[in-house]
Amino acid sequence: MSETAELGYEQARDKLVEVVRELEAGGLSLEQSLALWEKGEQLAKVCEHHLEGARERIEAALSSVEDESSNGQ
Repeated sequence: MSETAELGYEQARDKLVEVVRELEAGGLSLEQSLALWEKGEQLAKVCEHHLEGARERIEAALSSVEDESSNGQ
C-alpha cells in the first residue's frame, strides 16, 4: 500500500494543495512536473475515496431516519 493511500482526507487534501502550489509556481523540470502531477492524481483519488465513503454513510443515515419516520406513522 502506498503512503498516499494511508492518508486521511484532510492530510491528502493539504498535500494536494501543496502539489498544486508547487506546479503553479513553475520553475520545475518536465520530469519534476510530471512526478508532481502523478502525486497530485493519487492524492485526488484518495480524497475522492474518502468523500465517497462519507457520502455513503450520510445516505445510509438518511435512509435510516426515513425508515424510522415511515414506520412510526
